[in-house]
Amino acid sequence: MSEVKNPLGLVGIEFTEYATPDADYMDKVFTDFGFSKLKKYKDKDVVYYNQNDIHFLLNNEREGFSAAFAKSHGPAICSMGWRVENAQKAFEVAVERGAKPATESANKDFPYPAIYGIGDSLIYFIEIFGDKGSIYDNDFVDLEEQNIVKDKGFLRIDHLTNNVYKGTMETWANFYKNVFGFEEVRYFDIKGQKTALLSYALKSPCGTFSIPINEGKDDNNNQIDEYLDEYNGPGVQHLAFLTNDLVASLDQLDQSTIATLDIIPEYYETIFDRVPWVKEDKEKIRKHQILVDSQSENCYLLQIFSKNLFGPIFIEMIQRVDDGGFGEGNFQALFESIERDQERRGVL
Repeated sequence: MSEVKNPLGLVGIEFTEYATPDADYMDKVFTDFGFSKLKKYKDKDVVYYNQNDIHFLLNNEREGFSAAFAKSHGPAICSMGWRVENAQKAFEVAVERGAKPATESANKDFPYPAIYGIGDSLIYFIEIFGDKGSIYDNDFVDLEEQNIVKDKGFLRIDHLTNNVYKGTMETWANFYKNVFGFEEVRYFDIKGQKTALLSYALKSPCGTFSIPINEGKDDNNNQIDEYLDEYNGPGVQHLAFLTNDLVASLDQLDQSTIATLDIIPEYYETIFDRVPWVKEDKEKIRKHQILVDSQSENCYLLQIFSKNLFGPIFIEMIQRVDDGGFGEGNFQALFESIERDQERRGVL
């Protein structure tokens, strides 16, 4: 494999596409997160939502790729669009480097070149963005009834986490490394009270997003296996929205729609000793149950996780203050909080 740093000319995430049997619920969640409902794809029932540089497509078609994907997985992230310098060239190089092409006969819903990604979802290659214009201007039309809401400070997708079957983490890591040129940045081995998981974080060659990959380590119905059972295969477990002010974003969220995980109160007895340089209101951090972590002095991150929102998929919200980590110091607290949620639901 040639040692090209960015063989496909990847420059970021353009969109995330959702398929669901319950579009009304998904619409409510997007709206409550601060996404405006603006357009639809010109000849399909695919609705476009936007907040800053986060672009969501909600596919309500009853036939085609996304409909079949939802039948198989329930509510799902069925495709993503990734920005590249040249879409056709990126597609050809990806296939050359081992990716499986999605041909027109694959029933794909959009005309952009695409390959198969995690769990047979699609990755479309999008070359029209930024100075070159926008697919939303070219291929979408304004809805007659737009729903424009105040944004809640979410800027872009920071990372998206894949859950995979035991023993396949390396296969998927190699897919991202060999096809796209991702690089390994972290490796974690996390143990809870009853279950355990391995996590392997990869950074995109353009440096704009990361993909952590999780696999379970035991057979006690750990949270990864619960996801795989409910989702019916590997896939995207969560997306992380980046914000510059997590406290302000959370102040505006309706907790009745977007419930977040409960963190044990003891967590806050020591966290500000460990990370004393946090500038945000410590009482609000405790009240919102925000997790705090730091890789080194005077840098830190704040993060919080919703409970499962669409099937087994949830959303993370993250604020980075010169910290490129993933909240490693919180993994234990977070893992145990998910275990407690599993226990409440009778899974463990």
